Amino acid sequence: MSYTIAIIGTGPEPHNQVWGESAAMAYRHGWGYQQLEQCNLVACADLIYENAEAFADEFDINRDNIYEDYEQMLYDIEPDIVSIATPVPTHADIVVDIAKSEIPAAIHCEKPMAETWGDSQRMAIACDDHNIQLTFNHQRRFDPRWREAKKLLDNNEIGALQRLEVGGKNLFDFGTHLIDLCNLYNDEQSAEWVLAAVEYREENIRYGSHNENQSIAVWEYSNGVQGFASTGQVGQTVVGCQNRLIGDEGIIEVNPSADDSLRINRFDGYGWEAVALDEPEMTPIDLGIEHIVKCLDMNEEPELGAANALSTMEIIFGAYESVRARGRVELPLDIKDNPLDAMVNAGELQPRPKDGK
Repeated sequence: MSYTIAIIGTGPEPHNQVWGESAAMAYRHGWGYQQLEQCNLVACADLIYENAEAFADEFDINRDNIYEDYEQMLYDIEPDIVSIATPVPTHADIVVDIAKSEIPAAIHCEKPMAETWGDSQRMAIACDDHNIQLTFNHQRRFDPRWREAKKLLDNNEIGALQRLEVGGKNLFDFGTHLIDLCNLYNDEQSAEWVLAAVEYREENIRYGSHNENQSIAVWEYSNGVQGFASTGQVGQTVVGCQNRLIGDEGIIEVNPSADDSLRINRFDGYGWEAVALDEPEMTPIDLGIEHIVKCLDMNEEPELGAANALSTMEIIFGAYESVRARGRVELPLDIKDNPLDAMVNAGELQPRPKDGK
């Protein structure tokens, strides 16, 4: 089948990225769709018209198909697939609006899923109710480093999985990738409880949302495998890699602090061994977009689908809820808000402005 594509939230041009504010993800989505013969990028929308114009120039979009109002674009163009690359707090309302229109067959949204646990559930329910494929850009699932780690695990190279560890910048913006990968490695088992602590002294807003400065979180899955995360500049050093898979016969590390991007220790007396990786022809984002289009073609459940994204967000919001509740939180999660935001709004956490003023 062939598909028409529209992008919401083009952002500024991609050569002046400001990580945490604008990562030019709309352009990355656009380049991904360009790789696929059956996809035709036909329209774009952004609140700043000049941004949408620049995007249209990059992708040779007709000038008549440039919009500030995404809803007007939907009804004028009637695209088959919509990609969303707006700030996180806007995701839920846009996704629900699009779902209610019943115009596209699929929505591909940037991560993290939504600003609150309630909004995360709301957007998944809306798309399910209107039979729309909803996916999120957890593209590291298609990165050779993380993909090969899964193959090694599945091939019993480290025995039975016992523990998963995460070292990253934060739980929410960056951690959504790494916790999503933990769920992948544990075959999408559900978590049963979370216990966490956070440090939030200096304001850290990324793509419109609060993120802690440092955290420690532990959780346990229904099959007994345990998860551990340490975030922040110091937190990344504590773990020493971005993802660690610990089995009863070995360890795999992805992006360790050493030079190797993927390494394995099989407990056979030979120590660490670097794992050779093939150079991919497409970027992980391109591969993710290829995957969601294929799933739409085949009417298959995508790896990047809402169910897997919800499992990730439940651990993250569960960690923040553990801080607010000052104790272990049992899952499924029985809240609707974002506990980190709520603690800031209530004055329980008082991060100073980043410029120190």
